[in-house]
Amino acid sequence: MSEVTMLEKLERIIRADEAVTPERAAELSVLLDEPPIRDVVALVERSSATRAAVVLRLLSRRRAIEVFDALDAAHQADLIDALGDESVTEFFGELDPDDRVSLLDELPAEIAERFMRTLDPTERDITGVVLGYPKGSIGRRMSPEVPHIYDDMNAEEILQKLRRVAHNVETIYTLPIITRDRKLVGVTSLRDLFTAEGATPVTDLMVTPVFAHAQDEEEATARWFVPLDMLAMPVVDESERLVGMLTFDDAADILEEADSEDTARSGAHEPLQQPYLSTPLVKIVKSRIVWLLVLAVSALLTVQVLDTFEDTLAAAVVLSLFIPLLTGTGGNTGNQAATTVTRALALGDVRPRDVAAVAWREIRVGLLLGAVLGALGFVLATLVYGLDIGLVIGSTLLLVCTFSATVGGVMPIIAKKVGADPAVFSNPFISTLSDATGLIIYFLIAKSVLGL
Repeated sequence: MSEVTMLEKLERIIRADEAVTPERAAELSVLLDEPPIRDVVALVERSSATRAAVVLRLLSRRRAIEVFDALDAAHQADLIDALGDESVTEFFGELDPDDRVSLLDELPAEIAERFMRTLDPTERDITGVVLGYPKGSIGRRMSPEVPHIYDDMNAEEILQKLRRVAHNVETIYTLPIITRDRKLVGVTSLRDLFTAEGATPVTDLMVTPVFAHAQDEEEATARWFVPLDMLAMPVVDESERLVGMLTFDDAADILEEADSEDTARSGAHEPLQQPYLSTPLVKIVKSRIVWLLVLAVSALLTVQVLDTFEDTLAAAVVLSLFIPLLTGTGGNTGNQAATTVTRALALGDVRPRDVAAVAWREIRVGLLLGAVLGALGFVLATLVYGLDIGLVIGSTLLLVCTFSATVGGVMPIIAKKVGADPAVFSNPFISTLSDATGLIIYFLIAKSVLGL
């Protein structure tokens, strides 16, 4: 049986059986042990909470913990009720401190407190360190489980210590070097330690550290850290004392979450924060309904503009034929600019103080786009409806493209300046604003050229 067929068979069995019989449970347990772990994770992500809980219970203990750990925190939270306290407590205790905190953030306070009480004192204290930092800070995403390598140790002493503590720490490949009072002074690698003579002082092996402060904003930190292609970097407090390590995979997760959020909000809905097929229907509706209501209300601006210029439309009915073209072009132009600038803000290519430079650049881009589209619109409209209509359409396209590109480029920066999410002010709102403003420009030009 091929691997794909095996997974399809597993999915059919899980979907068909709300209550798994003992005989079927034994069969499923054997089948679930065969596919790679990534495929079992995919099966769980495509299943409802009830069916996913069945899969996790049928897996071996170690495999179940690995699958649970691979899920998004919001998905883990959805599985809490279906799994029952005993299973959840076991999974919760096996999570890394930063992953544990991400799950706690998704749970009601009383449930989070109950799970915290199930931890042994050491794990509770380590988790408390991460919880002590504000949400959105890099301290909330770091691992506090770091080997203490002091600057007065040699290579052999460090290797002996790593052998003792390796199973209790997040990573041993990038090693921060600290003084006896925990101040960060350098970093070294496991490769350098292995290749050095045993008596070599670690100060001869260390280099100047790249580090972040625990209070730094998580997305901004991940943006500059990931391109460095480092496995991990130290995280320090205000006094530059070592408090944890940020690993590359955790930084990549931060960027994935941020990009998913921006993409969702640019499309006028909230991010689901878990796989689509495992997301409850009510949660999907909630992620969309508020935005639809906001956009419906904002779209009333367009209706009001049409009502204001009703007499103009009545005098030249042909103008109504071009409304979809003009509003669509304006919205698309604004969306292109907003998406480009929002991405540039996320990557650090553009900063809030660059608002004037962005506006000037988008004015010129909009003029060029409008000139090309306006010239084409002028020729086609003139050929079919005459010179006057051609002038109206060509002029409107020129001004609408210029206005929409400028607004689309500037709005995300304004959002950033006031502390809002640039993606929120991106495509949906800009489309509505461009529609209303484009119609005003259109009818004013029409009244002037046609003498209405």
